[in-house]
Amino acid sequence: MIVLLVEDNSSLAELVVEFLEDSGIECDHAFNGLNAIELVKANSYDAIVLDLNLPGCDGLEVCESLRGDGNNTPCIMLTARDSLDDKLMGFAVGADDYLIKPFAMAELVARIQALTQRNQHTKVIHIDNLTINIANNSERIVHRGSVKIQLSPDEWRTLITLAKNSPDVVSRTELENLLWPDGTPSGDALKMVIYRLRKCVDIPDCLPLVHTIRGIGVVLRVNS
Repeated sequence: MIVLLVEDNSSLAELVVEFLEDSGIECDHAFNGLNAIELVKANSYDAIVLDLNLPGCDGLEVCESLRGDGNNTPCIMLTARDSLDDKLMGFAVGADDYLIKPFAMAELVARIQALTQRNQHTKVIHIDNLTINIANNSERIVHRGSVKIQLSPDEWRTLITLAKNSPDVVSRTELENLLWPDGTPSGDALKMVIYRLRKCVDIPDCLPLVHTIRGIGVVLRVNS
């Protein structure tokens, strides 16, 4: 399970990340709302733990933006605001749960587990006859029609990013930063990942879905 924690308090964030990872939950961390939106676009998370008071773009705006983009990842609002109006505002923009600070770490874990278990059956992306099950990142379950597709970790991460952005184009730079955050190993590295992904996804007797847009990036869609 992979969770995104969005929290600008570095001390609290460190404690939460440590507790989640000790509980067997992998955790990415964003310090602000804009960074959170970028990470969600680039990665697939099982849940988002979202602080309400964030610099620049607050938690309500982040949640509203994600839901507006069609992202239904379970979201727990984590905040010191405890009024009914605050909770109603959170639910109105798409929050699934609300946890008031200060909170018990064990309760946060329990709420994350409950939300992700209820959400697993809905975490499927369909593009033409391509089916991507993102309920469990480690299993990498992909089918094209009745054919099961085996993908490497890099191919899987690329496919998820393209699928979440479909039908929009994902830039070459964004894909390189996703796969190699410390720097692209070679100029042709991304080209080879896309080539292997296309060979896996665009099987005989099916419409091609993986398209390179020269000078722009890569897109996953049925071209009309």
